[in-house]
Amino acid sequence: MIRQMPLLEIHNLSVTFTNYQGTSSVLDRVRLSVEKGEILGLVGESGCGKSVTARAVLGLIPMPPGKIGSGSIRFKGEDLTRASKKRMRGIRGNEISMIFQEPMSCLNPVFTVGNQMREVIRIHRRLRGRQAEELCADMLSRVQMPDPLAVLKKYPHELSGGMRQRVMIAMELVCGPDLLIADEPTTALDVTVQGQVLAILMKLSRERDISVLMITHDMGVVAQVCDRVAVMYAGRVVETAPVKQLFSDPRHPYTRGLIASIPDMDGTGCLHSIPGNVPGLIDPPKGCRFHPRCEDRITPCDIRVPELEAVSPDHYVACHAVETAGPEQGEDR
Repeated sequence: MIRQMPLLEIHNLSVTFTNYQGTSSVLDRVRLSVEKGEILGLVGESGCGKSVTARAVLGLIPMPPGKIGSGSIRFKGEDLTRASKKRMRGIRGNEISMIFQEPMSCLNPVFTVGNQMREVIRIHRRLRGRQAEELCADMLSRVQMPDPLAVLKKYPHELSGGMRQRVMIAMELVCGPDLLIADEPTTALDVTVQGQVLAILMKLSRERDISVLMITHDMGVVAQVCDRVAVMYAGRVVETAPVKQLFSDPRHPYTRGLIASIPDMDGTGCLHSIPGNVPGLIDPPKGCRFHPRCEDRITPCDIRVPELEAVSPDHYVACHAVETAGPEQGEDR
């Protein structure tokens, strides 16, 4: 069976940042893909490179101090690392949109919600006046915003955190993108509102066949909304798998540590912690970057970088201590 080309395919992407302290290897040969209509969770602790990966896709890496050293980012077959600034401006908003962590820092406090939404529609959809107003109200209604017409006249500070996040979702989806990058969209929200926002994202993704790259450090969010998961550690993808398979059969020691650190519902178990500290990226450990903290490390771990290899169909792990499936079960990804 011929596999369809992924909507987004990142292959061996390396990104560095240089400052007075030296050069940090923030992303090191990152490999992941997002299929059409799929919700892919990108998880890992703070500083592992999740947001940098998203910004690289959108062409938002500041150069300098940032630099894309190698690799490709193919969106619908086009390598975005070679696209011009004009082409990237056309892609951002129209074909790829991004929801950021804190909507209050992304919405302009001196303009109403309506002004800001209409500006997006004017630039990307070439609509004005009554058509733009109706489209704004319709999108706010789709994200379950109460009284959309009244909200369009309000300023961001007059809305709650959950309402501002719904405004951001509506703004990013109003142009009908094929890929939505959600960078920890529920971090600043309480649990009840978090569930509502996630339900809205899932519903709109399924209805409009939109692919979603969900960036989060919350394994509960991953289990609730994602189809597949990619786990990052210190700038590298260490495991990818369908969400059910990842939780039932995690193979990489770091993934097992993340899942073990989830508190028990009954509160009787002890919280698991991964020993050691996250390595600095200016002078990261040789070989596998997780090996100084790994209880399963073996001889090659501190010498050779492990590659992502199949352990079963659609399940890939970068670990010397894990037995791979071999070419008859796995396939290149």
